[in-house]
Amino acid sequence: MIDVNITPAAQEYLAGLLAKQECEGIGIRMFVTDPGTPKAETCIAYSRPGEHNEEDLVVAYEAFNAYFEQRSIPFLSEAKVDYAADKFGGQLTIRAPNSRVPKVTDDSPIEDRINYVLHNEVNPGLAAHGGVVSLLEVRDDYAVLKFGGGCQGCGMVDVTLKEGVEKTLLDKVPELKGVKDTTDHSDDSQAYYK
Repeated sequence: MIDVNITPAAQEYLAGLLAKQECEGIGIRMFVTDPGTPKAETCIAYSRPGEHNEEDLVVAYEAFNAYFEQRSIPFLSEAKVDYAADKFGGQLTIRAPNSRVPKVTDDSPIEDRINYVLHNEVNPGLAAHGGVVSLLEVRDDYAVLKFGGGCQGCGMVDVTLKEGVEKTLLDKVPELKGVKDTTDHSDDSQAYYK
């Protein structure tokens, strides 16, 4: 079961948007990008027949089906989708108070566990030098990372990568084989050490 409140006003508004798509069986899909991190964004998108994932939780509303991404469900707890009419037409609002709250267990997807470690253990240390690192993807059991801020172009980035970031990630996410840096370090205008 899912704990998302799509108010009657929001359901009516969404049903109107879906009707304008002139697509039989179209619904909505709700998910969180970068769940459990400060960058989390809660999204609602159109979901034409066959576009949702097989693992999605399907909830039937009066005028449409809503598909909830399985990975996002813990982060959508207590979420509310509402619509308020105003003189400019109105506004759909999505409030998901738990979207940025880390909810990571040993069973969580590897991306969630890596993001949890980056945002809660690695980035606070890098922030002292104005740096940040983010996960782009996991490829062949390697975390593909991108550095920014004071880490981009920094003369110490190789040490930071191997001795700090990789060591921490391998300790916390043991199935990783290592990390790869995709950052263009030729721009050192923000670098902490040149």
